[in-house]
Amino acid sequence: MSMTQKQKMLAGELYIADDPELVADAARAAAWMDRYNAASAASAADRYAMLVEGLGHVGGGVVVRSPFHCDYGYNVHLEDGVFLNFGCIVLDVVAVRIGTGTLIGPGVQILTAEHPRDAAVRSQKLEYGRSVTIGRNVWIGAGALILPGVSIGDDAIIGAGSVVTCDVAPNTTVVGNPASPVK
Repeated sequence: MSMTQKQKMLAGELYIADDPELVADAARAAAWMDRYNAASAASAADRYAMLVEGLGHVGGGVVVRSPFHCDYGYNVHLEDGVFLNFGCIVLDVVAVRIGTGTLIGPGVQILTAEHPRDAAVRSQKLEYGRSVTIGRNVWIGAGALILPGVSIGDDAIIGAGSVVTCDVAPNTTVVGNPASPVK
């Protein structure tokens, strides 16, 4: 039995993003984001309930400031006490897991979507995803860019504006483009 495009996407295999099932999922996520982003004056309890409705997992005490944008929402997993500041973008074609107590600054982009390096394959409108895992008690500064497949260890710090292209060890501070450890 062949896999659906959604099953391929979730497995990190090449898939076609304009598949009708994925287009419908993205439309549902867009409608949810419109409601969530328009509800910035709603109570904390109402906004939390909306997060639970739209995301894959939301731990206790999670705060996501509007505007927030994602592809599907169901692949975003936020543990207890996660804070996402204004303007975060999460391209969640596969899992994005953010650990307890992690703080994410404004304008941060977390990307899982990839495109084939081979031009002939890329011309077929195929793409794939690589999961991103961010540990607990991580601080990611404003405007940082976390690229597909990256894991960030517990207690790490990502400097503002950094472009994280590879894994970051626990208790490590990285800055720059590409991000590298501060000595």
